[in-house]
Amino acid sequence: MRWATPGASWRTGPGEPRQRRPQRLRNHLMELGLVGLGKMGGNMRERIRRAGHTVIGYDRNPDLADVHSLQELVDSLQAPRVVWVMVPAGAATQSTVDELGELLSPGDIVVDGGNSRWTDDEKHAEELAAKGIGFVDCGVSGGVWGLENGYALMYGGAAEDVARVQPVFDALKPEGDFGAVHAGKVGAGHFAKMVHNGIEYAMMQAYAEGWELLEKVDSVTDVREVFRSWQEGTVIRSWLLDLAVNALDEDEHLEQLRGFAQDSGEGRWTVEAAIDNAVPLPAITASLFARFASRQDDSPQMKMIAALRNQFGGHAVEKK
Repeated sequence: MRWATPGASWRTGPGEPRQRRPQRLRNHLMELGLVGLGKMGGNMRERIRRAGHTVIGYDRNPDLADVHSLQELVDSLQAPRVVWVMVPAGAATQSTVDELGELLSPGDIVVDGGNSRWTDDEKHAEELAAKGIGFVDCGVSGGVWGLENGYALMYGGAAEDVARVQPVFDALKPEGDFGAVHAGKVGAGHFAKMVHNGIEYAMMQAYAEGWELLEKVDSVTDVREVFRSWQEGTVIRSWLLDLAVNALDEDEHLEQLRGFAQDSGEGRWTVEAAIDNAVPLPAITASLFARFASRQDDSPQMKMIAALRNQFGGHAVEKK
């Protein structure tokens, strides 16, 4: 049984050739097993199918799945197989890779497209290599917009394994010559994605701080339109700025939101890698700590600072 749908054109625009790759890769349609069909995985399945490839998807939610077990997924693919994993990093990815290691055959390849730590990639590659199974790690960026706009891809692994998966990378990436990179050996893809997310933390923090300051002063009467004016002609224009304007259009003063922000792990790993390599990352580190501060309704640190100011200078303190 095949789930492929007719593919989109392999062109960037009228009369413009797509990024050059060997003919056998550009025209080769392939089968792919995809594990994890949530917001990212489900849209990725659709984009890959639009390019003409066959995608057989498995998810624990039977309403989303094409097959209903990893065993059925593997049995549905012709050898040599490629199985792409899109599940949460950590235990979920580890258990999925472990099970695939028992089900797949020598010559097959596993791609981890989740947000795994690069050190886990090295471990998974070693475990699968002992069974003759290849491994490629792939950092994926694009979120809910990726279905239509394409996904930025950063992948790591042996050249021969990457080449096997290249038709899928080409289907997922944005149109044009950019948006995908073979970053290096196993682990390089997720390391690059980790640094990408660290930079994202710092950029979002800068926009947030600027927005708060503009909102604070009386002289600026339309902060939303100030942000909108920056979308053209300025050095700080970006997709994040566009998204900020979208958010302000929906809720001009963000009054419907609580000032609480989670971190997904990559920010912490970026700071840890910086420490391990003695690389100063003051902006990224501060942006991570700012998220920690957002989770405190009544900061214990500020209690101590208020107490000290009262002790040495007699400054007033506010009682609960």
